[in-house]
Amino acid sequence: MFQKDRIKLPFQFNVKRLQQDVKALNHIEWIDHFVTSNYEGDWSVIPLTAQEGRNHPILMASAIPGEFKFIPTPYLDHCPYIASILDSFECEKCSVRLMKLAAGSEIKRHQDYDLDEEEIRVHIPIFTNEKVKFLVNDLAVKMKEGECWYLRLSDPHQVKNEGKSDRIHLVMDLKINDWLNNLLIQ
Repeated sequence: MFQKDRIKLPFQFNVKRLQQDVKALNHIEWIDHFVTSNYEGDWSVIPLTAQEGRNHPILMASAIPGEFKFIPTPYLDHCPYIASILDSFECEKCSVRLMKLAAGSEIKRHQDYDLDEEEIRVHIPIFTNEKVKFLVNDLAVKMKEGECWYLRLSDPHQVKNEGKSDRIHLVMDLKINDWLNNLLIQ
């Protein structure tokens, strides 16, 4: 496990291109997050990768613990810039998805115990606003559109979107390898 609970990674992605990719999915229905006890309001997902064999959108949006191969979903075909970002990460990708926290919604304080030993979670904000409050260990993480952040989410965390616009992040669960370790121990 990494000592720091937040690390801004040395990437800055093109915000316009990220937002264009998300807008290309306007015809896709967002899927409610399956852990309904963890939030109030609207927290939803569009899966960009899924475990092989899980073809229904609701099944694509969740993952069974264990060793499974993750493959691109048809939604990723509409997101060429995001696909190029995924290709630039020199590690195995597990669950990759767009996650939306609608205006006025809240992700309650919780911990993701399955993270930070073999996999980490990385966030790239695509749409956000000044009134999004993302707390890890009760301290705010100020993430801007296009930035890339590792967050140690096996620690307590919560998010409130008190703004008037939806918050959408590209969220990637990545298998830890030497390349990723080198990024995180700088």
